[in-house]
Amino acid sequence: MSAVLEVRGLGYTLPGRGTGEEGRVLPIVRDVSFTVGAGETLVLLGRSGSGKTTTLKLINRLLEPSVGEVLVAGQRTAALEPTSLRRRIGYVIQEVGLLPHFTVAENAGLVPRLERWPPERIAARVRELLALVGLDPEAFGGRYPHQLSGGQRQRVGVARALAADPPLLLLDEPFGALDPITRFELQQEFRALEGRLGKGMVFVTHDVREGLLLGTRIGLMHAGRLLFLGTPDEFRRNEHPEVRRFLEAA
Repeated sequence: MSAVLEVRGLGYTLPGRGTGEEGRVLPIVRDVSFTVGAGETLVLLGRSGSGKTTTLKLINRLLEPSVGEVLVAGQRTAALEPTSLRRRIGYVIQEVGLLPHFTVAENAGLVPRLERWPPERIAARVRELLALVGLDPEAFGGRYPHQLSGGQRQRVGVARALAADPPLLLLDEPFGALDPITRFELQQEFRALEGRLGKGMVFVTHDVREGLLLGTRIGLMHAGRLLFLGTPDEFRRNEHPEVRRFLEAA
């Protein structure tokens, strides 16, 4: 299985601030390494502040690594222009971030339009993707974000992230703001989609049940480090105290 994503010795630090911190650096992410293959979902699990979201932002260069390197489809991200890089990576966040003055179809087709795809190709791709995420293109394509439920907006966010057919998808707590029933429904739908899409995915969550449901592998982060990396079954059997805390909480 070829690697869609390679993260090698990734680190991110901030200069110390405040009393007693002058001249120090504060490590946010420390020596994180992993690979993700096509069709694989790596779930980054951890408490708030463990470095999960920062790691995602280092992958798509919303933040610049202090040390280490990232390769997407074999290319070093440091050698790519950031905007071009981000168009090669699907990114789904909790708040969705749909443009309120764009219709659902316009939101879903945003990246292909920026990439100057022909209009008929964009329209066909948008219809395909809306159907894929469970939204009738005829019923929903002309609506605006404020006319959608939270779950429907999140579906559009996934469609938009997939629109230009990127090899890699990053998802940061994508279902975290939804009510429990809608969240469960989207988790089940996403699980069914994973195998069909064939993408490399990195999925951030603090919910161990969600991680065990959706992950091909689990990476447990704590204080900026990757404490554990393995399959869900290996995670369940692992005796590290932090692993046991998560399992007991579930």
